[in-house]
Amino acid sequence: MKTDNDRISEYLSHLAVEKALASNTLSSYSRDLERFQEFLESKALVIDSVSTEVMTEYVAWLRGKNSSRPPLAESSIARAVVSVRNFFRFDAKEAGKVDPIHDFHPPRIPKRLPKALSISEVTSLIESAHRPSDPLSLRDVALIELLYATGGRISEIVGLSLRDISELKEEGSLAIRLTGKGGKDRVVPVGSFARKALEDYLVRLRPTLVAARREDGLFLNQRGQKISRQSAWKIVTSAAEKAKIEREVSPHSLRHSFATHLLDGGADIRVVQELLGHSSVTTTQIYTLITIDKLRESYSAAHPRAR
Repeated sequence: MKTDNDRISEYLSHLAVEKALASNTLSSYSRDLERFQEFLESKALVIDSVSTEVMTEYVAWLRGKNSSRPPLAESSIARAVVSVRNFFRFDAKEAGKVDPIHDFHPPRIPKRLPKALSISEVTSLIESAHRPSDPLSLRDVALIELLYATGGRISEIVGLSLRDISELKEEGSLAIRLTGKGGKDRVVPVGSFARKALEDYLVRLRPTLVAARREDGLFLNQRGQKISRQSAWKIVTSAAEKAKIEREVSPHSLRHSFATHLLDGGADIRVVQELLGHSSVTTTQIYTLITIDKLRESYSAAHPRAR
């Protein structure tokens, strides 16, 4: 008979092999299920004793009630519940039985609008990455330009190889192949500013970084290895600090800005969905709320009978 640990391990293997989830996503599922097991052990419960009532108690536990753990944010609680629900759905299907929590739903959380940078802030961010005395700034500028030009996730950009760009060059244009969640590829065009920054980096700096080793990665560190997500994150935040952008800026801010500026410019939401690599247009629609807010502001400020 399978133990609780066996059943969870089988599910995680399914996610890794059958679903081909990214390592970061897989780690999140693993952490969520480890936390759930901790809760069950604290209540002297096992997986087969879980019900909707137990799940309600679990949500309270995640919020800090009768728990030594610090409370989680509502968004983290919702994700944790989804992880557990997905496990039970899989476990029930494998065993040919009814899912005991099929009608239990995660807590609803208010939609938070992504914080996009203004166009002038993006320009300042890129300009601040320029450091005339530091050759590595060629890489940093190209990295930030590409994040904004493609709307790529930071993991997608640092994971790029030379073959992801060289195979897609056409007359006077450039496109990048990004590998998103679940190993799904998409091709995103790259504008002239990002192309120029990328060519400067590839011609003037990358050959000196790769001289000591054969590395196919696009963005390299001083040791000739692919840069890490943490290093790329630091490049963006350092440039934001130098640009004196007062709010928090991250690589994801550039992804939000990419989507918002495209929609502001009249791009079709289905096109933006494809460029972002969203599986559902519903995910992309949150950016339309931002543009509607801007319309309201403009209307209120300009229409003589708006107020």
